[in-house]
Amino acid sequence: MGFLKEFKEFAFKGNVIDLAVGVIIGGAFGKIVSSLVADVITPLLLTPALKAAGADDISKLSWNGVTYGNFLSAVISFFCIAMVLFWIIKGANKIVKKTDPVAAGPTEDQKLLMEIRDLLKNKNN
Repeated sequence: MGFLKEFKEFAFKGNVIDLAVGVIIGGAFGKIVSSLVADVITPLLLTPALKAAGADDISKLSWNGVTYGNFLSAVISFFCIAMVLFWIIKGANKIVKKTDPVAAGPTEDQKLLMEIRDLLKNKNN
């Protein structure tokens, strides 16, 4: 029974549950961002480029027998995902403003030390 009790304490700690929720939400958010990039942004960027290259499908792009279309698509997707995440995080940071803690005044000990310092300055002058 000791193992089960220890496992229960571990599994239901706040940090573990917070991590699990974060992973689940992150997975769902990843699907949203991937869909945005794959279904909206990438076609908007690639359609003019593919028409200019005379290809209907990016996977058919090749140069001297090297098919680079899928690699190009992966690179474009990476940059699009990075840009979308940057915009989202930048917007979230504007919404959630970090407040700086207000500096507390000097403590009684610090006040006493400042008085002693001032008295010593006056005595030496």
